Amino acid sequence: MPDNTALRVALWRALHLEVDDAPPVLEDRIALALVAPEAGWRSRPDMDPEATRLFRASIVARGRFAEDMAAEEAARGLEQYVILGAGLDSFAQRRPESVAGLRIFEIDQPETQAWKRRRLIELGYDIPAWLTFVPVDFEAGESWWARLGDAGFDRRKPALLAAMGVSMYLTPEAISAMLRGAARLAEGSLFVMNYLLPMEQAEVGERAGRRMSERGARASGTPFLSFFQPQEMAALAAEAGFGTIETVPAATLGERYFSGRTDGLRSSPSEAFLVARP
Repeated sequence: MPDNTALRVALWRALHLEVDDAPPVLEDRIALALVAPEAGWRSRPDMDPEATRLFRASIVARGRFAEDMAAEEAARGLEQYVILGAGLDSFAQRRPESVAGLRIFEIDQPETQAWKRRRLIELGYDIPAWLTFVPVDFEAGESWWARLGDAGFDRRKPALLAAMGVSMYLTPEAISAMLRGAARLAEGSLFVMNYLLPMEQAEVGERAGRRMSERGARASGTPFLSFFQPQEMAALAAEAGFGTIETVPAATLGERYFSGRTDGLRSSPSEAFLVARP
């Protein structure tokens, strides 16, 4: 089984279609079928529509941001898209028209990948040749960079590498190692990652929800470990070897995906995005 974090994220994506107004920021109708939760899942405390509002919005916004970037890069001729910590992502199944000519590599724990593969087949989804699951046992110290090459990734060609909802669960040392690996991508590649700002950067009204989320993550065995100021993350990226570094604040995604909504939905302002090129 996937860990509770991956299951929760998938259910929040499903809940977005049920409780938030149209149009959806991200339309993931596979998530609910994939998880197949037991009856009454909507009544769970971690699915409360109001209490999880900011986090649900952030989940769909960061997912949409990565997917839009993948579609844009594919239209420009990019041939490889790597999703690090893919969890129960369903981009390959939902938007096949956006990935024409694109080879997708999904990296995650072996148990999660085996379970996901089985569930997709049970739901009638083929595993196309252009979709490659790359099982990596991070806890055993396996190198995702090495396993990616073993899976057929062409290091000579540029790629988009996305790591969404990953950094907060890693130590700063592990994040630095991830950045060093990503900085080895071929010229013309693009790396995007979200990260959480320190608690003091969160709006006062958001802090109770942040604490609840951190408690839930800790209880699930996946505690939040890392928080960064934008200048700290930019410095880590430069030290890792990236040549072009951009910080995208959550407000930018807010303007792009939430402007004009009738339900007032907005994402958490206490996260930011690193967009960098080697």
